[in-house]
Amino acid sequence: MGIAVEASGLVKNYGGVQALRGCSFKVEEGEVFGLIGPNGAGKTTTLRIVGTLIKPTMGWVKVFGVDTVEGASEVRRMIGYLPEDAGAYPNLSGMEYLRFMAGFYARRSDIEAVVNEGIQISGLGERLGERIKGYSKGMTRRLLLARALMVRPRLAILDDPTAGLDIVHAHHIRVKIKEYVKRGGLTVLLSSHNMLEVEYLCDRVALIDRGIIIEEGGPEELKDRYGAENLEQVFLEATRIG
Repeated sequence: MGIAVEASGLVKNYGGVQALRGCSFKVEEGEVFGLIGPNGAGKTTTLRIVGTLIKPTMGWVKVFGVDTVEGASEVRRMIGYLPEDAGAYPNLSGMEYLRFMAGFYARRSDIEAVVNEGIQISGLGERLGERIKGYSKGMTRRLLLARALMVRPRLAILDDPTAGLDIVHAHHIRVKIKEYVKRGGLTVLLSSHNMLEVEYLCDRVALIDRGIIIEEGGPEELKDRYGAENLEQVFLEATRIG
């Protein structure tokens, strides 16, 4: 397996605020890699740089060897991105939305196959015939996950994919992520506030605090290293020690 994502020395300034202060990490192809940390730690900024939405002030990111600034168009063809605050067109039905988005990302001959893939990922069944403005937050999130994965990207970037969702919708999303990684050909970079979710989904995690990576490793490895029962304790200990 090669390297799916390599970030080196990422710095991002927003005026006088430094969101990232030299962030570096690697994501191996075929793994689920999680960024965990408190609000304002730099998780979303990092994902936006990897997803080519913003440029770093300093440093660089390569996705499958392609620089996210110099080769932004090529990178976009390899990724599926689910922002934390993503929305969908409220006056479209779920089915119309999937078909509309498939038209952007798939060849005409592949559109039906991509839409069918989206139907399966969403698990929304007959509710796909209803307008999105009548969807719950969980239903909308499932639709958006379907949009991100149905084109079979090499890298899925998922920003807090189950934030604010009830148990049923959150479970569906976690199962689908696991399922697509297990099929092969998908690498996932995600952020999450839910430590149990991170332990369930992630092969490796990086703890980020105030714009820098303070610790990195597999969930069990980190718990052993800090003598902790869960990743929440690991983060608190790593922050205190750091």
